[in-house]
Amino acid sequence: ELAICCGNLLKPASRLITSERVRGISQDISVPGLPRGERDEEQEDEGEEELRDGGVPFYVNRGGLPVDEETWERMWRHVARIHPNGEALAKEIRGATDLPKIPVPSVPTYQPTTTIPQRLEAIQKYIRELQYNHTGTQFFEIKKSRPLTALMDIAKEMTREALPIKCLEAVILGIYLTNNMPGVERFPLSFKSQFSGNHFHHIVLGVHSGGRFGALGMSRREDLMFKPLEFRTLMDLVQEFNGAYRGYWHTLHKVKIGQYVSHDPHSVEQIEWKHSILDLDKLTKEELRKELERHTRDMRLKIGKPAPPSPTKDRRNSMGSPHRGPSSPIRRISRVERRPSGEKKVLEQKPSADMNGYQIRV
Repeated sequence: ELAICCGNLLKPASRLITSERVRGISQDISVPGLPRGERDEEQEDEGEEELRDGGVPFYVNRGGLPVDEETWERMWRHVARIHPNGEALAKEIRGATDLPKIPVPSVPTYQPTTTIPQRLEAIQKYIRELQYNHTGTQFFEIKKSRPLTALMDIAKEMTREALPIKCLEAVILGIYLTNNMPGVERFPLSFKSQFSGNHFHHIVLGVHSGGRFGALGMSRREDLMFKPLEFRTLMDLVQEFNGAYRGYWHTLHKVKIGQYVSHDPHSVEQIEWKHSILDLDKLTKEELRKELERHTRDMRLKIGKPAPPSPTKDRRNSMGSPHRGPSSPIRRISRVERRPSGEKKVLEQKPSADMNGYQIRV
């Protein structure tokens, strides 16, 4: 089913594709009815041009915006390969001349009386209005090793360009949009699941405020992104996601949880993505609960620790946007020791025989 497309043509002089041209393409090339389910990617290997999740490749736009012609053409070639009607669909969209503009969502603003849960719901509504990126090409390059200030530059660019995003981009955007909410702690929460022999990665932004947990994020599945602030423990939140995975016949194997993220948008520290790596195949429910309680204590301890000083104004200006130059990311000298989960092994669920070869991607 064709959705609304945007109408700006390829610039003949610069041969660069504007964001207005790209904005509506993602929805147009989504697979009708999602017959094979969905696929959200956490950018695990940042060194490869073509990444894979669940056996399906996707690309990352490493040239910044506007999109250069080579990346633009590669995106359409990829669409032709992965979409059931790829070539015909691409010709239909690219050959249309009467494409209306796509509305650009506005960054949420709040009244002083707006509560934290209402603000989080407004942020999630904004993320959802950007729409899920179905093109197979991630428009914003997210390198997890970059300092927080550089990732916030990318988030600002997301709000300017208003392009469709995927789950990892939504996490960075969620951090940016909650930086001015000191009563809300944020942490990355990622999942590794399996269906019919293939593994799938997904990530959301966990949030904690007022003694309750929730989540922000982007997914094709409503129950694999936003969670309201109503979960009393981290265990309750993880179990909620686990139940959603079971609803799509996925077996959740690993949960990775990071530390609280600084509210300072100019911080040069890196996000700690994987403070705890929990192997659900080796943990009983009680052992999982204890590991999550231990992680919750670790996160609370970090709140009292002073953050590294922010760079001076001159240094901030010199760092610039990560899309503007090939500067190397700042590497950590040491890494916080990851605590492995228990060793108890449980039998792995296997999909029924009649579902072999059918992929439900989440």
